[in-house]
Amino acid sequence: MGHLRRGHVVQFYGDDASFLIGFTCFLEASLEAGNAVIVVATESHRQAFFERLRAHGVDVAAAIEQRRYIPLDVTETLSTFMVNDLPDPFRFQKAVGDLFAAAAKGAKGEHRSVAACGECSPVLWAEGKADAAIQTEHLWDELAKAYDVDTLCGYVLSGFQREQESHICERICAEHSTVYMQ
Repeated sequence: MGHLRRGHVVQFYGDDASFLIGFTCFLEASLEAGNAVIVVATESHRQAFFERLRAHGVDVAAAIEQRRYIPLDVTETLSTFMVNDLPDPFRFQKAVGDLFAAAAKGAKGEHRSVAACGECSPVLWAEGKADAAIQTEHLWDELAKAYDVDTLCGYVLSGFQREQESHICERICAEHSTVYMQ
């Protein structure tokens, strides 16, 4: 089978502005390659991505209509698989697996694939649920490999938070194929 060309990348951003730039670049490149893209983010971030992509000449409305751009609310998405403040593996596999399968139908081109970016685990960590964040990253990684999904996870962390919770940061990094700090 050779090496998988997909990855599960985590990017730590110093502020919201750099987070928006990083995710917009990932989304734009993925859409231009003909991939279907899943975005699991807060309302304000989804709106910012939509506006930035449109400003870059991407017909986001058409991509949404063609099911090539699938914007999802992070809180609603978490509610599909969280049980007692932890991700339920069976519910996760069902919800996210169905999502990956649906997105794959929207991909175009010879080398159709699915790309995803989101902030499920960052939201969980921000809510003080570090174990849930790490388990969610682990479950996502396993399923993304099975469905050949390219993933970018984005965390906006202050330097102070990175230092104070470095043990959590290290555990999150361990669940990813590539780690970028900004």
